[in-house]
Amino acid sequence: MTRIERLLTDKPMGLVSIEPEAKVLTALERMAEHDIGALVVMDGARFVGLFTERDYARKVMLRGKSSRFASVGGIMEKDVVCVAKDDTIDHCMALMTHKRVRHLPVLDGERIVGLVSIGDIVKEIISRQAHEIEELRGYLGR
Repeated sequence: MTRIERLLTDKPMGLVSIEPEAKVLTALERMAEHDIGALVVMDGARFVGLFTERDYARKVMLRGKSSRFASVGGIMEKDVVCVAKDDTIDHCMALMTHKRVRHLPVLDGERIVGLVSIGDIVKEIISRQAHEIEELRGYLGR
């Protein structure tokens, strides 16, 4: 079973974060700059929430708020579903499906060490399945 910790070492980019007092427009610009759909919200060294494109669409756009004036802290998800670095890919996929979330912060105790997306999980599952297919083909002599 693949552990999340190994998946994090394969990710090309480190953790991208923003402060709760930052404006939503700044968060959107940062996400566009890094081509990502979520930012970890940090108050100093403390993880306090997650800001996603979904939060923007539902809590800013649909409510007619301005991304120039709304703060990330007022929009972000505070009750975030997290996983431990030694959790398995399969556990994360089940959790994402059950909780209907697309991003999972990864914790090492109380410290955040990464963020995995549904895309990261699916990519890993596809890679694992391709490897298993090749092993079966080798076993069958094809």
